[in-house]
Amino acid sequence: MKIILKQDIAKLGFVNDIINVKNGYARNYLIPQGYAIQATSQNEKILAEVLKQKAHKAEKILNEAQEIAKSIEEVSLTIGAKIGTSGKIFGSVNAMQIADALKSQANIEIDRKKIVVDSDKVKEAGEYTATVNLHREVKASIKFEVVAE
Repeated sequence: MKIILKQDIAKLGFVNDIINVKNGYARNYLIPQGYAIQATSQNEKILAEVLKQKAHKAEKILNEAQEIAKSIEEVSLTIGAKIGTSGKIFGSVNAMQIADALKSQANIEIDRKKIVVDSDKVKEAGEYTATVNLHREVKASIKFEVVAE
């Protein structure tokens, strides 16, 4: 079934994307939850008009995201953590700690939900990278180092 997404859904698509999904998934989950509408010809015409009106705004947002991405990639963060005698961290470093470090060290405010740590779990001291999804077309890499406090 062809549907039009009304909001971003991880591993499925972004707002206003027209995608094909299984009928049951659309009818039983996406449409009743308000995440999507059926892609009829009338809904597709409405979507085309809305997209035309948003084109200028989207270009401005894309340029801002690219500027933020340039400033993020120039930054190298240092995150302090409590480390045991074996060199492992108590707990792990997550997206929230990276977002806080970005705000305090580089004065860049990013929502923690947009940060994805590339390694599964950061549990040892060392250098790592994380990816920031600023826009559907713009992703930036953050290099961060975990050190002992």
